[in-house]
Formats: sequence, structure tokens, C-alpha cells
Amino acid sequence: MKYKAKILIVEDQYMEANNLEVMLKRADYRVCTVARSVSAAVKIIEKENPDLVLLDIQLKGKLSGIDLAKLLSRKNIAFIYLSGNSKQQFLDAAKITRPYGFLAKPFREKDILIMLEVALYTHKENLALTQQRLNPSAVEGGNNHVFSDMIGHSNPMLTLQQHMRRIATSEVSVLIFGESGTGKELIARNIHLMSNRARQALVSVNCAALPPSLIESELFGHEKGAFTSALDKRIGRFEQAEGGTIFLDEIGELPLDVQSKFLRVLQEKEIEVIGGKNKKVNVRVIAATNRNLQEDVVTGRFRADLYYRLNVFPLVSPPLRERKQDLPLLINHFITKLSKIENSNVTGVSEQAMQEVLNYDWPGNVRELENLVHRSILLSTEPIISTFGTLMEQPGRPIAESGYMRTIEEVEREHIIAVLEKCNWKVYGPGGAAEILGIKVPTLNSRLKKLSIEKAGLKKNSKSYKN
Repeated sequence: MKYKAKILIVEDQYMEANNLEVMLKRADYRVCTVARSVSAAVKIIEKENPDLVLLDIQLKGKLSGIDLAKLLSRKNIAFIYLSGNSKQQFLDAAKITRPYGFLAKPFREKDILIMLEVALYTHKENLALTQQRLNPSAVEGGNNHVFSDMIGHSNPMLTLQQHMRRIATSEVSVLIFGESGTGKELIARNIHLMSNRARQALVSVNCAALPPSLIESELFGHEKGAFTSALDKRIGRFEQAEGGTIFLDEIGELPLDVQSKFLRVLQEKEIEVIGGKNKKVNVRVIAATNRNLQEDVVTGRFRADLYYRLNVFPLVSPPLRERKQDLPLLINHFITKLSKIENSNVTGVSEQAMQEVLNYDWPGNVRELENLVHRSILLSTEPIISTFGTLMEQPGRPIAESGYMRTIEEVEREHIIAVLEKCNWKVYGPGGAAEILGIKVPTLNSRLKKLSIEKAGLKKNSKSYKN
């Protein structure tokens, strides 16, 4: 009989280990001798060479599952954590070892089997990428690509570009992590241009800007008459990207029911058209988020199987505050570009203005910098911008007071309200909150609703909220 893979269970509780063994054998996996401790597991690994390890974090003896994970990483063996302890300190320690999954006890058989399938698939792709790195001559093209509009020579940027080149010609899914305004869509565009799909379409979708009632139709399409308002046939974004790449920005905003259908696209390469037949699609997926999806997985806001299927090769888009040495290059780039657009004679900035941007933390990242330079060019009457002055947010406001550490949503909510008050609750247009924050108007509207920001100014100016 042919087995799917060889699995080692490292679990010191007899009943749980036995239940896992029964589940796995029923699903046609081969199970190694069960290990009750790290020392026993090490001996079994040497003897039986498993494909994947289901690893309890807390084990009997001095060594924990996290200690064993370090050995598994060195041996390039995939592993998934099992734990009944969901304390943050355990999650943080486990995260550092880069597991292929995390199952909190008690768990369902379906969850285990799905995560196993995703982990084995992801590990196979990672091994292929490692081989590609060791044998770069096997990679066709891509390495001579000049990165379009990706300005900077700092270490974070050079590392990012190196990783982009490495995975460009692969077909693996890519998940880009980064704060708003760091250029995640730019990263996706450059990966597409370096890929073997460069001659085909790159279709971008902002998941946060799509109403929940329309998002399924937008992604997968519908037939005429499929529902009351379906007066015409609609070709979905996945079908529009056939042969090319689809970029799903703010993937963390997808509703759970749409997440399950998106998972089917990744697994089966097939879309389910509303009111029509299923269709096969040939599309590479690049997704991006500014959320902590691992936390969303733990809280149930994002499907674990989808997360691990997407997160085959994660990329991090560095915030501007971590690459300030790129600021002179970026400012020069934006002045050249925007002065031409605005027919301005501005050619540079003074030493004082440069020091101002170096002392600032840039919460809105590169997009905020571009907007600042643009406003300064419009207001400047001299060829050199002497100061950015009141156009800049004031740095140095404490993040926490009286020992209380605010949540990300609290900080975000406070910052958005402060910006809205500064621009008299104007959401869109020149000098509006969306421009100052460096985000698109639909994205800002989505954040306003999510964070329950509905002050008097917005009620009076309802048009700006809707547009």
C-alpha cells in the first residue's frame, strides 16, 4: 500500500497520542513509533527519518518540544506544534522556530488532516526553493531585473530584493507583510515582471474596498440571472488574470465564507462561478496584509489552512523608519518625478528640511513621504524646499501612558481621529485624511467603519464619508 507520508508523533499523553495515530492511519499516513520525550524522538528520527513531526510543546523531562524543533529545522524536517497551552509566551517562543502549523488542543480530525496536507505541500515547495538557491544557474531570467520604482540601497531593501529574485520564477504563493504605505503592491508588480508570467495580466484587488455582498461575485464572477441584480454576466478577477498573476491586497479583510472558496482556488486551481459551472484557472497568487494573520488564526478570524497555504514564501516590506538611509534617494526621486508633473522648478531640499525628515518616524511610510513632497512642491516658491514645517506630523508622542500599552486598533483609531480633526473631517481630495494618511479612500472608509469612527464631522459631511 502506498502511504501519503511518514509521520512521527511526539506526545507524552497516551490517549492523545493513540487518537492521533488512529486518525493518521485511517487517512493513509504511515506512523512512526510514538515518542514520549525529546530523547526518544531523537532516536526514532535517526532510525525512521519521518517526513513530518506532530510535536507537543510541553513534554516530560528537561527538554521541550521547542528544543526538539531546533534539531528538526537543522535536519530540514517539517513539524507542526500541538499544545493545550495558548499563553502568549509559548506562542512567541514557538513562532521563532518557524513551524508549519500550530494546533491547539482539543483539535478535530478534519483540522489535523487539512493542516498536514498544507504543511507537506509547503515544505515540498520550500525544499524546491532551497535547491533553486543552491543552484542559481537553474533559474532562468529574473536576476537582471531593474526594480521599477523600488528606491533604496539599505540592508532591508537589498534583502527584500534578493528574496524577490529568488522566488520570482517559481509558482509558489507569496504573502507580503507590511504596514500601510510601504509599497506592497509595488513588490507584487515587480515579482510579476520578473516571473515567467510577465507577458500576461497582473490583476490587483483591494479586498478591504469590496463590499461583503459583492466580493464573491467580484473575485469569481457570476452568470446573468444568478441573483436579482445580476442583469449581465460578470467575469471575475481570477478569470481576468488567467495565465498571469492576481494580487490580493489586504487579504486579512476577506470574510470567512469567501476564505473557504479562495482556499479551493489554491488547492484545486478551480473557481466556483455564481450561478454557473466550475472553471479551471491558471493563476499565480500574491497576497498582502498589514494585519498579524497569525493572531487572526488563533482568534478564528482567519482560516489556518488558508494561512499556511498562502504563506509558502513570506516577504516583509520594511517600514520607512527602519531604512532612513534611503530617505535622500527617495526624496530626490519624488522631487524629480513630481516637479515634472506639476511643472515646478523645485530641485532639492535644504539641510534643515533633510534633518526634519530624518528625525521623523513616518507612520504613513513611503506613501506619506511622497504626499509630503508633493504638497511641499505645490506650496514652494523657491527651487529649494527650506523646511517641511507644519506639513509634517509632530514626532515623539508617547505610545503608552501610565504603564498601559494600547492595542494596535486603539493606536490606529486615535491616529485616524487626530488626522480627521486636523483636516476638519475631510476624507477625500487634496488635504483630506486619506491623502495625509497615505491610503486610498475606500481603504480609509473601511477602517472608519471597522473602528466605529463616526463623529459629528463625518455625519455632517456624509458625502465625504461615502466617496
